[in-house]
Amino acid sequence: MDEDNMAIVTETTVKLESISVSELSKVEKIVVKSRRRTKITKELREAGIGLQTAKYWWQRYSLFSKFDEGIKMDEEGWFSVTPEVIAKHQAMRCSSPVVIDAFAGVGGNTIQFALRSEHVIAIDKDPMKIAYARHNAEIYGVSHRIDFVVGDFFQLAPSLKADVIFLSPPWGGPEYLKDTSYDISMLQPKDGFTLFNTAQRVASNIAFYLPRNVDLEQLKELSCLFDPPVEFEIEKNFVNDKLKAITVYYGEICQHDR
Repeated sequence: MDEDNMAIVTETTVKLESISVSELSKVEKIVVKSRRRTKITKELREAGIGLQTAKYWWQRYSLFSKFDEGIKMDEEGWFSVTPEVIAKHQAMRCSSPVVIDAFAGVGGNTIQFALRSEHVIAIDKDPMKIAYARHNAEIYGVSHRIDFVVGDFFQLAPSLKADVIFLSPPWGGPEYLKDTSYDISMLQPKDGFTLFNTAQRVASNIAFYLPRNVDLEQLKELSCLFDPPVEFEIEKNFVNDKLKAITVYYGEICQHDR
């Protein structure tokens, strides 16, 4: 990469505190005593939770603090929703008149954007996810600030404009953690370079939420898809001192005072 075209990069670390597991009842905690396994398995079965997603069930209040008020999730949502404390932070960073959530899912990020921005466009190609996102937004009292759109972001992109676009595409399920370094070509439904190139035509400010093991060199390459290359910031998102993910901010939403 030509040094004259290198963008400025800032690396920051954000440590956030999530809801304490002490707020969960005893029966909801993971235990190893055999006499309690049956009771817990029954509770998961009644909630429609499979064993593969059980560990996310224990973390449900960290995903939605209002979970008990009727939050709806699909199976993919359990492992793809951004922890609420991270979503709140991202929404603060992305606060602007119009924000697009290009892969809204069941609405975790969309809700937080709507709490801090004037208008949000939530897009997902799965009608069920959009229905759940709308329902969940109603629980948080922000559905009136959101346009819910069932559709493919790549097909809709030519008709979209916003101040900030948030990208949190499917990472490929929990299996991504098996790789030492995550290549953004593994993102779904299209590779990260194609996605970013599409997004930059929609907004000049991009927030990209990615696995904690993402290849950082590729994030630098993305900045050069802008002409001229833009400044960007790599933010490490810790929750309760554990690295959960990385958020990269491109454009004017970079913080210059950290």
